[in-house]
Amino acid sequence: MKFKATILDETAIKRAMTRISFEVVERVPLDNAVLVGIKTRGVPLAQIISNNINASSGILLPVYELDITHYRDDVHHEVLVNTPDALLPFEGKDVILVDDVLFTGRTTRAAIEAIMDAGRANSIRLAVLIDRGHRELPIRADFVGKNVPTSLKEEIVVHLKGRDGEDSVSIYERD
Repeated sequence: MKFKATILDETAIKRAMTRISFEVVERVPLDNAVLVGIKTRGVPLAQIISNNINASSGILLPVYELDITHYRDDVHHEVLVNTPDALLPFEGKDVILVDDVLFTGRTTRAAIEAIMDAGRANSIRLAVLIDRGHRELPIRADFVGKNVPTSLKEEIVVHLKGRDGEDSVSIYERD
């Protein structure tokens, strides 16, 4: 892949996540809300939202990690199914699903299916750092850090400090 540009640096990511956090506070009943980060980079983003909300309102939203591997429709090998996710307390909750990039919508579909298997949530909303378009399913994000129109030859790469050593979002062109 060929590097094209850095879309967001550490400061811009922080600003986008702060804006998403304030939008959640304005639009979601916090007394009934939980944050669910899609493994891998959705989890630290959900934690950032929780910390931001706690700092501004004094309410600490619980953060859960969701592994959607066995719900994906593009995995064609047998997957060992872990069931702890089925025990997560989503029943009657206002779930805020968090991911790094929204592209085709297939990851989000798989996550919604996993949440529904774990209990009937009151509502499910989607927060993403980047929405790059090209949806294959009728899914849209409720909270978006940045819309980045891309071509199908491009790829968005998110790096988060806790996992990758730096906070950045870059765009690459596939060969």
